[in-house]
Amino acid sequence: MRVALSAIAVLLIIGNAHAEPTGGIALYGDLKYKPGFTHFDYVNPDAPKGGAVKFNSIGTYDTFNPFTLKGVKAEGLGYLFDTLMVASSDEPDSQYGLVAQSVSVAPDHLSVTFELRPEARFHDGSQMTPADVIWTFDTLKAKGTPQYHLYYADVLKAEQIGEHGVKFTLRSAENRELPIILGELPVLSKKYWAGRDFEKTTLDQPLGSGPYKIASFDAGRSITYRLVPDYWAKDLPVRKGRFNFGTIRYDYYRDASVALEAFKAGQYDIRQENVAKNWATGYTSPALSAGLFKMQRIKNQVPEGMQAFAFNTRRPIFKDPRVREALGYLFDFEWANKNLFYGAYARTESYFSNSDLASSGLPSPDELKVLEPLKADIPPTVFTKPYQAPKTDGTGDIRANLRAALGLLKEAGWTIKGGKLVNDKGEQFAFEFLNVQAEFERILLPFADNLRRIGIAMNLRTIDPSQYENRLNNYDFDMVVVGIPESLTPGNEQRGYWTSAAADEPGGNNVMGVRSKAVDKLVDLIIGSPDRKALLTRVHALDRVLLHSYYVIPNWHIDVFRVAYWDKFGRPKINPPYALALDTWWIDPALDKTLQANKAKLH
Repeated sequence: MRVALSAIAVLLIIGNAHAEPTGGIALYGDLKYKPGFTHFDYVNPDAPKGGAVKFNSIGTYDTFNPFTLKGVKAEGLGYLFDTLMVASSDEPDSQYGLVAQSVSVAPDHLSVTFELRPEARFHDGSQMTPADVIWTFDTLKAKGTPQYHLYYADVLKAEQIGEHGVKFTLRSAENRELPIILGELPVLSKKYWAGRDFEKTTLDQPLGSGPYKIASFDAGRSITYRLVPDYWAKDLPVRKGRFNFGTIRYDYYRDASVALEAFKAGQYDIRQENVAKNWATGYTSPALSAGLFKMQRIKNQVPEGMQAFAFNTRRPIFKDPRVREALGYLFDFEWANKNLFYGAYARTESYFSNSDLASSGLPSPDELKVLEPLKADIPPTVFTKPYQAPKTDGTGDIRANLRAALGLLKEAGWTIKGGKLVNDKGEQFAFEFLNVQAEFERILLPFADNLRRIGIAMNLRTIDPSQYENRLNNYDFDMVVVGIPESLTPGNEQRGYWTSAAADEPGGNNVMGVRSKAVDKLVDLIIGSPDRKALLTRVHALDRVLLHSYYVIPNWHIDVFRVAYWDKFGRPKINPPYALALDTWWIDPALDKTLQANKAKLH
């Protein structure tokens, strides 16, 4: 972790006192890589190019446009589009120039200017111009997914400056993260999209600029990308040693269990495992016994965010926080960890788990200064009670938790009659848990059994990914499993997760429907954090308010990547702390040849 600097130092780093252009930008602290660096430390700059790699995906797809709400996006589309700048994976929230060769932030922090590389090209050879950048920004803000509208809410306009410059004018100097966010802007071809409907699904191959093109596809079943041999940025420091596979293919499977069996049969090459039972017992096979594929746990420092069972508070049944808190007592994590997860996980007790952003104990004096002005709009327990998820002894005996849940439900107007939990109208407490992963059923069914013990009827419904995405986009659910990722420096994306303005945005990230004046204010404070110390204080405060509002039943997390891969790959000696970085791996021709020979012997 980098020590936070003063607001004055941050101003010098981000914008420089004279707004002089620099090749990189850091939100807090110094850039790790200095001018003239040749490559990131975690790559092999001499990695060979070529060979083929296969990945898997679940479900189907029907569009090559990843920027709008409509349709199910094909895997890997990010390979097609270059951005103004790119992040490094061994430092938090720092970026270096890709399409932009330099960036400068005005001393008053009310504008940021990117100078484009004259050599930047689309795949058809046409130059990437300021007009393309401006058109992309305007189009994504007006027609893109809700996250773009929220991300760019404080950007007033984009305009061309000189021959290769684009200047973005900002609404406020308080939103220090905006230069970083604008650096993530993909650059699309204005000419290509002229006459095309940007908001429609399409299987027309889009004009891109990145390291790969679409080589072939079988709609909804597979897609293959081919490395662009004359990729314009292949020798830039931010690209050296990366994107080494000659072709990348994604094959689609109907469910995760079929996909696992396909991996063991050698149908694809790399698999990141997120199911503890699979990792413990699911890979046993002749190929594993023969050492043809490897299973590795790669340590990381990636903030785990929050995986949880999420309540849709738009539903009347989940409006009362006492009801939401009560249901949390009926998820027996300790039993599940012991009997289903092989002890692999830690219980999540923060929306920013596995990082220094996670709150703990009672609020600090600095946090109280943030929280006390909002006291009327936040749960009083924030000030008096450290958050702790309900616990059991792991034996399956949850009588104490049942009593606690029933006490809260009684306060909220629910009582047991005839074995059913009912309200004053005699209506049973019943809801649907909408599920998309069949492997989650073994976790959710015991949860349903515990609910049934106090008269609650939970109907578990597992549907296919396209139906699920459509229902999630329209908030047509009672409860779902949600994953809320977090970065080392939370900022503008928090608007999409928590604010009242995002609660009814179709396809948005405020899945739970959070509407809170206090949360809205805390998000604004986070975005305006002048330094790392203030950011930590404000994130801790937000974390506490969210936890004590019981919008979710927290699940679990782990601090390693679990990766299984067939033994044909070379890997850099260093793995960056904040990413798995598969784009730095390569096909080792000697290992690949040996693997193919051993596969033939096995069969």
